[in-house]
Amino acid sequence: MDKKLLLALLSVFLALPVLASAAPTLISMANSLAMNIIGVGYAVVVIGWIITGVLFLTAAGDPAKISTGKMALFASIAGTIIVILAQTAVSFVGSIFGT
Repeated sequence: MDKKLLLALLSVFLALPVLASAAPTLISMANSLAMNIIGVGYAVVVIGWIITGVLFLTAAGDPAKISTGKMALFASIAGTIIVILAQTAVSFVGSIFGT
């Protein structure tokens, strides 16, 4: 599938809940969109952790596969930290604007 088409479809699916809200204001739309993106981020993080576990389980002592598992582990840790920081930032900004 073309990357531009995939990005366009993902953007539409993320924007649909925002457009369906009862009284869409700019702040509520931004908050809803941010929460949808963070939800997708959580799903990606969970999938990353599952892949990391599978990589370590299938390594069977092979140093190259263990190295790949370590890289996936660091990527999963970094992704988890980024998603948690994004959630915190959205909550912090939301509390400033009173949403």
